[in-house]
Amino acid sequence: MRSDAFRRAVEALDLEATMATFSSSLVMHSPVRDEPLQGKESMAPLFAILLRVFEDLRFVGSYSSVADGAELLHFRWRLGDQEVEGVDLLHFDDEGLIDEYTVMIRPLSALVGLRDAVWSQL
Repeated sequence: MRSDAFRRAVEALDLEATMATFSSSLVMHSPVRDEPLQGKESMAPLFAILLRVFEDLRFVGSYSSVADGAELLHFRWRLGDQEVEGVDLLHFDDEGLIDEYTVMIRPLSALVGLRDAVWSQL
């Protein structure tokens, strides 16, 4: 799957390798912001924080749609003592880089905790 490089980089908590999977024209739809983040450069500060916050991150499933070039990664991790679950919806450009990235997280209390732990540092 095209998402393998992204999955390996994030699981390894490797910021440089994670950033290498993104297109320069990336659009990221966050679960805690109304406006999307635009451009690869906007992702480095966010992922630097995320990779410190993730505890026991593991991808537990993946699904692809050949028709539209999208893949979905199902993940689980901990935030303090809370179990978090979510999905990353990834779309790839012709070069195999992620050009659109949407994140959904549950439960709501984990989403609020993520917002407080991450977005307050940006």
